[in-house]
This record gives sequence, structure tokens and C-alpha cells, in this order.
Amino acid sequence: MTQSTMRRLEKWAGIPTCAVLTVVRLLTSLNRRSNWRSHRPKKILLLKLIEQGASVLAYSAIETAIRKVGKQNVYFWVFEENRAIVSLLGLIPEENLLILSHKSPGAFVRTLVGNLWKIRRAKIDTVIDMEFYSRASAILSYLSGARTRVGLHRFTNEAPYRGNLFTHRVLYNPFLHTSKAYLQLVLCAFEENPSQPAGKIPLEALQVENPKFVPTPTEIARVELLIRHELGAEANGAGRWLFLLNPNASDLLPIRKWPTENFLILANRILAEFEDSYVLLTGAPSERSVVEGIAALISNPRCASVAGKTTLRELFALYSVSDILVTNDSGPGHFASMTPVDSIILFGPETPALFGPQGESSHAVWNRVACSPCVSPTNHRLSPCNDAVCMRSITVAQVWSIMENKLKSRQPKAEPYCIDLSLPEYSINQNPTQTVLQ
Repeated sequence: MTQSTMRRLEKWAGIPTCAVLTVVRLLTSLNRRSNWRSHRPKKILLLKLIEQGASVLAYSAIETAIRKVGKQNVYFWVFEENRAIVSLLGLIPEENLLILSHKSPGAFVRTLVGNLWKIRRAKIDTVIDMEFYSRASAILSYLSGARTRVGLHRFTNEAPYRGNLFTHRVLYNPFLHTSKAYLQLVLCAFEENPSQPAGKIPLEALQVENPKFVPTPTEIARVELLIRHELGAEANGAGRWLFLLNPNASDLLPIRKWPTENFLILANRILAEFEDSYVLLTGAPSERSVVEGIAALISNPRCASVAGKTTLRELFALYSVSDILVTNDSGPGHFASMTPVDSIILFGPETPALFGPQGESSHAVWNRVACSPCVSPTNHRLSPCNDAVCMRSITVAQVWSIMENKLKSRQPKAEPYCIDLSLPEYSINQNPTQTVLQ
């Protein structure tokens, strides 16, 4: 199912469904004697179907839910292609992951019905909708049968209509970082008598932290072997910088892409001014041919593409052995925030004040064009922009200046990679089963 198909369904099927279910909720509540306001959550389902980077931002919210009700009582509902990052965070038990597939209409219906059955069988009493103004997630929250349902409501705002399906209705705050907004939703579920709107929580109570990724020695060895395989045996790591460039911004918001020619200029300048360094281009498996084409345009033996050639954990390990990452505002910026690599994230249609990675080694570049940010949860993240001046206004010189400054505090590898190429576990996996999803 394509993004355009999902958006059409969201509009033409989502609006009437939300309206009908709102009427159903009103009618059924008239005969309900129990008072949901006195209910305290015992089993929590976190509903976050899309965007892997957002799952990283939800780390503190997930941790808080676990601290409140216990690890075995926290569930996570996610699209199949985004499962890997939730598993990598290591917080949710694998048996508590609910996977929704949209590879085909049949797969969607089958996994949807199966998940709803599992939710009811597990007697999950609380659903926290972490999708901002998505009608589909509001519908799923209601169909779950959970007694407590927390999510955003538009109230008097001209935000997307999603009915009145939540027991704890929260007003979207466009000045609150997304990681704190997720935590607010979790804490709101424990308000016994929520006000209108719910979630009036002191800012000092919304303390978030960034997860850390620690690769295993085997993962490091496999990544270093991949580097040597793609760049040649002479890429042994001694005294060299390793630069990563990620020219992707996902199909969800293609206007977030920095012009490809800027990545080409930056790569060629790196290779020219750092003669003993290397450049690797990263990307999703679906972008492999495109990224390899960019590498061909650069046409330098010290530059290669590894798009689609790693598992997700190996991509994180690659960040861990690299020095600089330059990426558009997309999943890799959040992934890199969990590792020591200095990442330079290029923002335009969205603002880092709300969606920026939280790691200390993350560095956002955002030129404040008057129309930016134009992407918001209140417009379904559908910008009318047909000319992303905000992205084109970011110059190679700006990125270069930050990159040079960050290299001053780093040291190139003093020792070459030491890998026993005869070990079978260090063989190159050109078609990993757990592919990189960016």
C-alpha cells in the first residue's frame, strides 16, 4: 500500500468512520454505569505505527510506561517495516510487539483483526495514541476496547477531524518537543480526573533522555569488513576519517531532501581536502540503485555506497566507527543520536525545536525562512510547498564549517582494523534479512 493510497483512505474512509464511531461511543456511554475516570492503567498499548525516528524520540515515554506498570504489561503497535527500530531499543518484549502489515489488502485485514483480537484477549485497558491527528490510529484506539484512551483532540483548533473517541483528550502544543509530547501522553493516562484539555503537567516533570546503542565486537568486525570490502583492502582504518552521507529523506516527506548536487559537492570536497579519508553513502534498500548512481557520479575509489547492505544493527555499528554523518531530516539523524558519531542534520520544512534528535553529538542546521516550518501535525504533514527554498538555502559552506569544527575534537583511528577474514561469521552479507529501514 503506497503513501498516497494510505492518505486517500485516511481522508475518504477515516472521516466518516470517526464520525460513526463517535456516535456509537455516545450512545453506548449513556448506558454505561462504570466511571472510567477512577480507572488506573494496568496494561498499556503504545500506538505508533509510522516513522522510525519518532520511535527513538518515544524512548522516555516507553520507559515511563514500563516503570508505571511493568515491562510485561507494556505493548507496542507498529507497522511491519518499522518493527526493527522498536526491537533495537530493547524495551518492549518481542511477544508484546503487535505488527501491522500493509503489503497487501489481505495482509492488512488479517494482521489488523489478529492484533485487535490479541489486544482484547490480553485485556489491555489503556491505549496511548502517539500518532498526531491520525484518523486511522484514533479508530484503532477505539476498536481496541480499552477503557482508557489517550490522544490528541482538536477542540477549537482547525486541526484534522478525528471524531471524539478518546477518554483523555490532549491539546496539541506546537511549542513542545515531540519527545516530551509523547511523555505527556503517557503521564496523562494516570490522571484520575483529567481536566479539559487533559495533560496539564508541569514542564519540569517532562524529563527525557536519549537511548544509547552499544555494538557487539562481532557487529563492529562485520562493519569494518564491509568497509574494506566496499573501499578496498587498503581501507584499514589507520589514521583516517570516515564520513557518512545520507542523501535520503524518505518518501513520506520528499521536500526534506537537500539537493543531490550539494551532496556531490560536499563529497568531492571531503575527498579532495582529506586525502587519507573515506566517504560512504547510506540509504534504504529501496534506494540502493539511486545511491549507487550518486557514488558513480562521484567516481572516486575512496567513495562507495553501502545502501541496503547492512542490517539495522550493523548500520548503528557503522555510525559507531564513523566520525561525521551528514543527513537530511529523517530516521538516520535519530539513529545516529544513539551513537558517538557527530551527526549534522539538515532541517527545512520541519523544525528541530520540535523534531530534532536529542543526542549531544547531534547538530541541526536550519535556516529560518519565513515560511518554515510548513509541515505540522495540524496539516497532516502535507505541505503545499513546490519549491523547498529552506533546503536549498543551506549551503555546502555551512555544513563544511560545522564539520571542520567537530573534527577538531576527534582523533582519527590510530590502529588499522584487525579482522581474521577466514572467520565465517565475518563474511559479507549483501542481502541481509533484517534490512536497513530509513
